[in-house]
Amino acid sequence: MKAIVYKKYGQSDQLHMEIVQKPVPSENEVLVKVHAVSVNYADWHMLTGTPFLARMAFDLFRPKLSILGADIAGTVEAVGNAVTDFKPGDEVYGDLGLNGFGGFAEYVCAPQNLIALKPVNLTFAETAALPMAAVTALQALRDGGKLQRGQKVLIHGAAGGVGTFAVQIARHLGAEVTAVCSTRNIDLVRSLGADHIIDYTKEDFAANGTKYDLILGINGNRSISDYHKALAPKGTYLMVGGSDRQIFQAMLLGGIVAGNSGQKLGSLLSRNSREDLIRIKELVEAGAIKPVIDRQFTLEQTPEAMSLIGTGHARAKLVINVIPDAE
Repeated sequence: MKAIVYKKYGQSDQLHMEIVQKPVPSENEVLVKVHAVSVNYADWHMLTGTPFLARMAFDLFRPKLSILGADIAGTVEAVGNAVTDFKPGDEVYGDLGLNGFGGFAEYVCAPQNLIALKPVNLTFAETAALPMAAVTALQALRDGGKLQRGQKVLIHGAAGGVGTFAVQIARHLGAEVTAVCSTRNIDLVRSLGADHIIDYTKEDFAANGTKYDLILGINGNRSISDYHKALAPKGTYLMVGGSDRQIFQAMLLGGIVAGNSGQKLGSLLSRNSREDLIRIKELVEAGAIKPVIDRQFTLEQTPEAMSLIGTGHARAKLVINVIPDAE
């Protein structure tokens, strides 16, 4: 089968198309014929080996994995002997980020507990935009932030993959949503339902005096003290992705900055969850949320897509069509 392979940390020029052996599912896995896969910052971090602290989880000097791509959408080709939830022909999607990646390829094996049936009202390309970003947004708002109806939430990085879903889910949960983005993304985040929009090129959210019950800093570039200034008493700030500096601040300085204020400042550790994939499917089919795709690529163009995500300014989701939806 065709796959995009890398063998050492670096930039997108480390990615190459190769013919590799087609995987065989174990007893609890399904073999998925990949129709589409989306690109996440997790893929960029794995490619570049950054932030450096994260290398402790996946190897200091050379990557353990050879094929990236976590968010898959495709058709079940075969199932292991112990698989009871899926059968060949089922249209599925899932996030393999904590199970070896492997989506930048024509086929990938996935544990049955990490995938779910795809939404019936989406194409494979649209479905591939969902898993990691939508589930992360859901878990950040519902679990990490304990967001309640009527509360004020600030989403810094609202035009990115997680941000576009966070705006929609927060609105669905009944929150008053303020989205922080650049000028070119104002119309996009407004169309997703943001109540207020702050153009960070013209206004500083940390200096306008407004206080928020929940702040999501999504791959942001602001310090923890800036978020602290905009946080309401007993409010919560969650870092969702970030640099070495931001990880250090969230892990080690959150409690110090919060002091005895009753605030919580920390980071979100998202988890793979079939239950949440099913919940996202329900929200999509009900029309409560929708994926936003900025650009689509072929499998051969994966290095180009990865270069774009690496700029830090990719808008919404980037999707690689391994098999065009028309086929």
